[in-house]
Amino acid sequence: MNKDTILEAIGLGVQFQTRTGVVQAAKEVSFHLQAGQTLGIVGESGSGKSVTALSIMRLLPRIGCQTTGQIWLKPEANAPVPLALHELSERAMQRVRGRHIGMVFQEPMSSLNPVFRCGEQVAEAIRLHLRKSRTEARMLTLEWFERVQLAQPERMYRAFPHELSGGQKQRVMIAMAMCCQPALLIADEPTTALDVTVQKAILALIRELQAQTGAGCLFISHDLGVISEVAHQVAVMRQGQVVEYGPVHQILRAPQHPYTKGLLACRPPLKHRLHRLPVMDDFEEGKTPPKVRAFSPHEEIAQAQTLMAQPPLLEVCSLSVQYPGRPPVQAVSEASFELYPGEILGLVGESGSGKTTLGRAILRLVQAKQGSVRYRGVELQEVPVQALRPLRRQLQMIFQDPYAALNPRLRIGQAIAEPMLYHGLATSGNVMVKVAELLEQVGLTAEHALRYPNELSGGQRQRACIARALGVEPALLICDESVSALDVSVQAQVLNLLQDLCQARGLSMIFISHDLSVIRQISNRLLVMQQGKIVETGITAEVCAQPQSEYTRLLLEASPGQEGL
Repeated sequence: MNKDTILEAIGLGVQFQTRTGVVQAAKEVSFHLQAGQTLGIVGESGSGKSVTALSIMRLLPRIGCQTTGQIWLKPEANAPVPLALHELSERAMQRVRGRHIGMVFQEPMSSLNPVFRCGEQVAEAIRLHLRKSRTEARMLTLEWFERVQLAQPERMYRAFPHELSGGQKQRVMIAMAMCCQPALLIADEPTTALDVTVQKAILALIRELQAQTGAGCLFISHDLGVISEVAHQVAVMRQGQVVEYGPVHQILRAPQHPYTKGLLACRPPLKHRLHRLPVMDDFEEGKTPPKVRAFSPHEEIAQAQTLMAQPPLLEVCSLSVQYPGRPPVQAVSEASFELYPGEILGLVGESGSGKTTLGRAILRLVQAKQGSVRYRGVELQEVPVQALRPLRRQLQMIFQDPYAALNPRLRIGQAIAEPMLYHGLATSGNVMVKVAELLEQVGLTAEHALRYPNELSGGQRQRACIARALGVEPALLICDESVSALDVSVQAQVLNLLQDLCQARGLSMIFISHDLSVIRQISNRLLVMQQGKIVETGITAEVCAQPQSEYTRLLLEASPGQEGL
């Protein structure tokens, strides 16, 4: 290692022994990271990105896993000798984790202890590694909550993980990883659950910390826009191998490998809507990539107006939701809108703005304080709970946290088959054939049906949840950040699939996302929420071109990578 290098991986390899044989999750992975620099790692879900990060932290399972190669870390800028992480004992690694290496994990809900308050979990890391008193640790925790832009730090300190939104939980994890000012920060999809305004602030915070401490950052993301803003070097991974490696401007503007070209082409643009997003299969060697066709603004407006000429499928009027507290929390305040057959309605806003609560209130998964929800003329707020069961097949939701949405005791195939069997849409004889078809539609294989949720990556779990919802052939689908955990290649495939279903089946969707590029690509109309209220609504093309609300303008300006890609 030279004097400026703080992390170096040489020939890193990871093998897992599974029921179906040996899986090579990482093969001969080599890279180096300099102090104050950021190395971005991109690739498809299951390409080995997270496994590489976990191998550096020595958090891979001891049984059924074999690692090879060398990992060297310089814990401090002036450290005379780097640490050989691959040779350290478990006790020695415990002293390194948290103090010299901080890690932000992909799924905050499964990373935070559900029985401890959020502030106590961050304070524990400060007491353990920085030897601070309880009072000092508490004060430092509140300072970090402010730095990661958590509103009401005192309340967040006392809150349990289940009381926070997905984005708020992720910010708690970022504070926990950064509070000890480690030499190396490993960020595994750290901004996946965050809206673009907070995402921009978090990326700026990471850069600020690097400038202050000279820390290096290993930044894993499927969002190439984020990578273009935060990384100095980029490593593109595919099937456990690094297929392209170099400076960020070279990789993103003049890619050499067909796989990298495909990743860049699959990302939806913000400035216009495509008829169909390119997918990774279009960029296999020997194939000529398809021509990309975009809708004109006139075509988009005409399409939305045609859908709005029908009687509405769903009518929401003055819907309000209040959570108990001192004082009570007004999560949704008098939301009103219509959804038409075959329409995709985009819903954007900051984390905690009420998007998820609104979606759940429509389906009676949380109780509304007041307001009306009419589905095909039926007032859902007045239907008895038992009478709602036949409607559950028609009204489906894809939840934000795929790990929490799947039963850990059921194999993926069983989880997808169960609702189809319950609603009589399949028999025990043909259900697994239908499961295999659904898995292939969302970019998985029939083999994934045999795995348990903990054996899949975050993106693969989300695809399984999408397959389960589509299996019961719903009329209305509420997608809560349903593609936020997916890399851009699979995201393009799923967005194309959802658009095809809307056209073929007349499926209607409320599509919740913090990614305005995704909303721009998939939605006909757009709702913008802020602090529980709908502050702007309109045809997507018109809102993105000429936003009327200052808040909408801030969201558009904060969207990452629009200039760099």
